[in-house]
Amino acid sequence: MGSYYSNLIQYRGLIQMILVLGIGGSFPYGFHISSINYPSMHIKTFINETWMERHGSPLSQETILLMWSFIVSIYGLGGLIGSVCCGYLTTKYRKKKCQMFTNLIMLVAALFMAFSKRAKSFEMIFLGRLFCGIGIGFSFNIHPQYVGEISPKKFRGFTNATVAVFLTLGKVAGQVTGLREILGSESLWPLLLAFTGFTAVIQLVTLPCYPDSPPYLLIQKGNEEAFMKAIKQLWGEGDHQAEIEDIKKEKAAMASSKSLRVLEVMKTQSLRWQLYVMITVMTTLQLCGINAIYFYSFEVFRTAKFEEDLIPYISLGVGICECISSILCSSLIERFGRKVLLWGGYALMVFVLALLTMTLSLQHRFFWMHNFSVILIFLFVLFYGIGPSGATISVMVEIFNQAFRPSAFVIVGFINWMGLFVLGMIFPFIVEHLGPFCFLIFMGILAVSGVFIYLFLPETKGKSIMEITLEFDKLNYSKKKVLATEISFPNTTDFCTRL
Repeated sequence: MGSYYSNLIQYRGLIQMILVLGIGGSFPYGFHISSINYPSMHIKTFINETWMERHGSPLSQETILLMWSFIVSIYGLGGLIGSVCCGYLTTKYRKKKCQMFTNLIMLVAALFMAFSKRAKSFEMIFLGRLFCGIGIGFSFNIHPQYVGEISPKKFRGFTNATVAVFLTLGKVAGQVTGLREILGSESLWPLLLAFTGFTAVIQLVTLPCYPDSPPYLLIQKGNEEAFMKAIKQLWGEGDHQAEIEDIKKEKAAMASSKSLRVLEVMKTQSLRWQLYVMITVMTTLQLCGINAIYFYSFEVFRTAKFEEDLIPYISLGVGICECISSILCSSLIERFGRKVLLWGGYALMVFVLALLTMTLSLQHRFFWMHNFSVILIFLFVLFYGIGPSGATISVMVEIFNQAFRPSAFVIVGFINWMGLFVLGMIFPFIVEHLGPFCFLIFMGILAVSGVFIYLFLPETKGKSIMEITLEFDKLNYSKKKVLATEISFPNTTDFCTRL
C-alpha cells in the first residue's frame, strides 16, 4: 500500500495528464455513441415542425426517418474524415497542437447544435454532427497515441487501458444526461447534443499546462532539454535512466531520412505481422457482438416483464457494468498481460454468446429463461470490458514505434469508422433474418481471433518498443538471417502519413 501511494505522489503529473487527455479524448466518442438515441423523438418532431413552418405541409414518416438516419450517419462520415486526416497533421504539427485545434472544432459543433432549435434550423444539427464527427475522429486517433507515449513501460498497460475507461465513462455520462429528468426532455435536448462542448473547454484550458510526449520531443524534435523537462514533469524525481536509454535507442535506430506514407507502411515487410495483429484486434472489437448485446438488451428487459419506464435505468446499469469492468482491466492488465486478456476475453465471450443464443431461442418455452438472459448480458459486458475493450488499445499502441504509429492509426481510424458505418447499415437486416442466431456470426469471429492472438501475438507487457519490434521480426522475417538493427526500422525521419 505504501508503494501505491508513493507512486501516486511521484507520478501525479502523469495521472493529471491522463485525466486531461481522457476528458477531451475518448470521452466524447463514448458520449455521442450512447446519447444520440435519447432525443430521437424530439429531433424528429423538431424536423417536422420546422418543415411545416417553412412549407406549410408536414413531411412523410419515411422522409423524417431518412433525415434522422442522415443525422446519425453523418457523424460517422465526419469521424472517417477526421481520422484519415489526423495521421499526417499530427506528424507535421504535433499531437498536442492538433488536440487543441480539435477542441475548437468541437466547440463549433456544440454551438451549431445548441442553437439549432432557437434558430429553427435542423440543418445546423447536420453541420454540428459532421463537425463533431471530424473532431472526435481526430481526438480518438490522438488520445491512444499520446497517452501511450507519456508513460514509462511499467505503467504503459494501465495508461493505455484508460482510453477504454474514459470511453465507457462517456457512454455512462451520455446515458445519465440523456434521461428525460436531466437533458433528455423536449426543451433541453439541444444542450444534450452540445454537452461535449463543455469537455472541450476543460481540455482547451488545461492541456497547455502539460508537455508534448517525451519520445516526440527527443526523436522527432531532437530537443533533449525539453525531453528531460517533460520526463521530470510527468514522472517526477527518480531513476528513469533505463527508460531514457530505451527512447534514445529508438531514436538511434530511426536516425536516417526516408519518408513513409500509409500505403508504404502497409507494404513494409518489417511491419507485416504488426498490421495483421492490428487489423485482427480492431476488426474483432467492432464485430465481437457488443452492439448486438446493447440492441437485444431492450428486448430482453421487456420480455423479462420490466416496466417500460425502468428499462432506460436498467440499460444504464449495463453501461455502468462496462465502465467498472474497464476500470478493472486497467488494474489487471499489468498483472496478466495483454495477450491473456485478449484471447481469454474472447473465449469467455464465445461461451456467454453460446448460452445467450440458447436462452433467447427458448425464452418463450420456459418462463425463467429471460432472467438467465439478463444475467448473461451483464456477464458478456463484464468480460468485454475486462478483456478486449482495454487490451486492444494497449496492443495497438505498443506494437508500433514512434515512426509508424501515426500512419498505423490512420488505418485503425479507417477500420473503426467504416466498421461503425457498415455495421449500422447491415445489422438491422441480420437481426431481422437471423434473430438471436446472429450471435453465431460473432462467436465465429471471436473464436478465430482468439486462436490467432494465442498463436501469433507476442506478449508486450514490460517490454520496450525495441524489444517488441524484435519479437515481431521473428515473424516478419521467418528464417532469413538479417541483422535485427537493419530489419527493424526502415529509414524514416520525415514521417509523412499521406496515402
